[in-house]
Amino acid sequence: MKKSKNRWLIALSAVGIHISIGSVYAWSNFTNPLIEKFGWTASQVQMTFSIAILFLGLSAAFLGHFVERHGPRKAGLLAAIFFGIGIAGSGLAVNIGSLTMLYIFYGVLGGIGLGVGYIAPVSTLIKWFPDRRGLATGLAIMGFGFAAAISSPIMDALIKSVGIANTFFILGIAYFAVMTLSSLYLEKPEEGWLPAGFKENVESGKVKIKKDLSQLTANEAIKTRRFYYLWIMLFINVTCGIAILSAAKPLAEESIGLTTAEAAALVGVLGLFNGFGRIGWASISDYIGRPNTYTTFFVLQIALFFMLPQTSSSILFQIMLAVIYTCYGGGFASIPAYIGDLFGTKQVGAIHGYILTAWAAAGLAGPLFAAWIKDTTGSYANSLTFFSGLFIIALIVSILVRFDIKKLAAKQEKSVA
Repeated sequence: MKKSKNRWLIALSAVGIHISIGSVYAWSNFTNPLIEKFGWTASQVQMTFSIAILFLGLSAAFLGHFVERHGPRKAGLLAAIFFGIGIAGSGLAVNIGSLTMLYIFYGVLGGIGLGVGYIAPVSTLIKWFPDRRGLATGLAIMGFGFAAAISSPIMDALIKSVGIANTFFILGIAYFAVMTLSSLYLEKPEEGWLPAGFKENVESGKVKIKKDLSQLTANEAIKTRRFYYLWIMLFINVTCGIAILSAAKPLAEESIGLTTAEAAALVGVLGLFNGFGRIGWASISDYIGRPNTYTTFFVLQIALFFMLPQTSSSILFQIMLAVIYTCYGGGFASIPAYIGDLFGTKQVGAIHGYILTAWAAAGLAGPLFAAWIKDTTGSYANSLTFFSGLFIIALIVSILVRFDIKKLAAKQEKSVA
């Protein structure tokens, strides 16, 4: 038998890919420099980010089967090529002053790299960590959450010292190198592989492996109700969360009277809660179960979104926002493990890709709806009550999925008996 790879180094490789692609969340560093240089409007520049998120969802859906067929290494290398060319090519777009080229390079090519790079390591980690699925996926997706905090100061310093185009060239080469090196170590474990120690405990009967409720292909999964339950839960969690993310700064200014500088600092700190929420909630889900984790998200956020507009206390407002940010990040990190529990690991990458179309849809719906409410009513706070209502729907769905789980578990017990 060939020597098995170190699963913690596999996890580190996944973090390397996610820290690279997660830099998309630091796009706002380019907004003002591009507006000042070319006179483009804020919405024209912001569209670059929206296109990237849209193509993240689309490529995750359409290339999920590529990940399953060709394995994580080839998928990771494909992501490195697309993302590296997308970022470096954005420098070329800046040099010729073409907004269309920027959309194509950063938005389309970079977005494709984002989607493939997002699902490739996550589906692999689920197979390497049968004992702690939540922790494993939380680790990688935490890298995506923290990437903006790491990338922002680097981007800012580079733009000031070498200019916008050269910043894109340098970052494109750096991300390509990190993602390539990380991808080369990625590999699926052998069929039936179990980690040392855990394997002995299973064989001695001390630990029982919780069987997945089914082993479905991606095309079989999308014919089930529970697939759409997960899709709706992720869509609502991301729609409401991303709306808060896009409006956090003006919301803090108008609700509790923070200055622009204080509100900007708060947004930076809250980004850490987004990252910590990913590893924290995903690890908790290993102990309390994925259904309980999602129900907790929705119960908490029904109350928090309803209470936020009524809160005048600055400390309480910031604590509530921090908890919302952890739930937003936790939703992303816990969904791959939930998919593994319900559909098995046969084609978890492809199913994850299909589910991530909820992110692409929410990325457009959330900020647009929050902005529309602001324009219509003159305040972001009014959208929060509506989002609180959306979470009631999500809570109902999180309860409905339990009936499906019970039915499947009973069927599984019958077949064993």
